[in-house]
Amino acid sequence: MSIDIDKCIEKLMRCELLGEVAVNNLCNRLKEHLISQSNVQQIQSPVTIVGDVHGQFYDLKELFRVGGSCPNTNYLFLGDYVDRGYYCVETISLLICLKLRWPNRITLLRGNHESREITQVYGFYAE
Repeated sequence: MSIDIDKCIEKLMRCELLGEVAVNNLCNRLKEHLISQSNVQQIQSPVTIVGDVHGQFYDLKELFRVGGSCPNTNYLFLGDYVDRGYYCVETISLLICLKLRWPNRITLLRGNHESREITQVYGFYAE
């Protein structure tokens, strides 16, 4: 099944959830992409470094408004995309779409909240 990443980004920027099939497809595509990449990535400077988004979707949108939208700005996200916020699924879905759309502009690192044990404690697992 082919998914239009640009339409997904438009929908997510309105804080609208994607369907389960679409999210599953995006996750599988990202998994394939990440497996093909080296563990050490070169990042073009200048780069905006972002830490601990924690499902704060509207803060993420504000960051893109202030810092520049993709693909005009390089971003390095340091992990902890989920838990604690109200929009964890929308937040990680948007970041996945942006990574798939502009793989050389978005770098996603895994934080400690990107594990089953932590997400079970802090809520994303149930979401």
